[in-house]
Amino acid sequence: MKSWTAAPVPALPGAGAPLRLFDTAQQAVLPTAPGPVARMYVCGITPYDATHMGHAFTYVTFDLVNRAWRDAGHDVHYVQNVTDIDDPLLERAVQTGQDWQEIAERETALFREDMAALNVLPPRDYIGAVESIPSVAAHVQTLQERGAVYAVDDDLYFRVRSDDSFGRVSRLSDATMREIFAERGGDPDRPGKEDPLDCLVWQAARPDEPSWDTALGHGRPGWHIECAAIALDHVGMAIDVQGGGSDLVFPHHEMSAAEAQVLRAEHPFARHYVHSAMVSWQGHKMSKSRGNLVFVSALRHDGTDPMAIRLALLAHHYRSDWAWTDQGLAGAIERLALWRAGVSAAAGPDGSTVLGKVREAMAGDLRTPEALDAVDAWARAAASGQGDDPASPALVRDLVDALLGVRL
Repeated sequence: MKSWTAAPVPALPGAGAPLRLFDTAQQAVLPTAPGPVARMYVCGITPYDATHMGHAFTYVTFDLVNRAWRDAGHDVHYVQNVTDIDDPLLERAVQTGQDWQEIAERETALFREDMAALNVLPPRDYIGAVESIPSVAAHVQTLQERGAVYAVDDDLYFRVRSDDSFGRVSRLSDATMREIFAERGGDPDRPGKEDPLDCLVWQAARPDEPSWDTALGHGRPGWHIECAAIALDHVGMAIDVQGGGSDLVFPHHEMSAAEAQVLRAEHPFARHYVHSAMVSWQGHKMSKSRGNLVFVSALRHDGTDPMAIRLALLAHHYRSDWAWTDQGLAGAIERLALWRAGVSAAAGPDGSTVLGKVREAMAGDLRTPEALDAVDAWARAAASGQGDDPASPALVRDLVDALLGVRL
């Protein structure tokens, strides 16, 4: 699947510190320890409504991970999927009378445009679920050979307990997992299942729904096995970061990890499970089902500078739930004007000091509000004529682009 084009990333003097991130599975901020190539898999959109601020917050968060690793001297192998076949997409097609493929193609194209506008570095591999169906079917066959799959009617289910570490990603009780599973696309009460938490890996063809011919029969994959297969195919096991929104901790990341670990007969699927917080609006979490969405494209089309949108996102730490407001966006627009005034000055305070502060904040669990404060202080001083370092404005322009993704 086509990705989007990356803008050049400015080179900075020196190198950033090793990146530390909060690991959901271990509930602690821990060092990431990638080799020369840092590997990251981030779950992508289901393309039937793109790109709202919840999406944008997630992908800007992992863009910061990408940038921090690059600044520390790593090459980055970043993989992202597109769930371009799934029940919500088919439901939207029925509601609107449109072809599901047309919806998927249109919304995926819009997502790419929004990501490029927000200066998000593209993944090296951008993979659709549909193009991965032959691979997914082969992985399901391997699970069958390992005794980890059974049939309910003509559908195939994964035995989650075949992975003895099941539950260690989300750290939830069985009762809580069962409740959330029912809320997020699972079917714990389906008759014939061995365990309420067992998850669908292959759905037999349904009337009036798309399906594909494979060795498993005529049908389509389940959600979790798609990401397990794509990740294994492109970055393998023990990836440095598995990322996504916090609503993916369970069931999606728990179950895709279990499937991958049984497929490879090794642990862990990921060294770090990193999750961005939820964004609310009008008193509720932004969600497609509720319809309380603020879209990046709508703001762009109304003339809002994408860098102001990015700054509005960066004003919040990635692990803290927050609310989108018009006031927050207005503050970001003012901040962008301040920064541009600062880097337009003939000179400013020592730029290396700001670089050090931003690097420290970003390496220590992506503390973006602290990084923004450091740049604010420098920009106010430079815009008011303080400082005598003529190289400072150019360095600050480069560092906010390279580390924060904000083009001035």
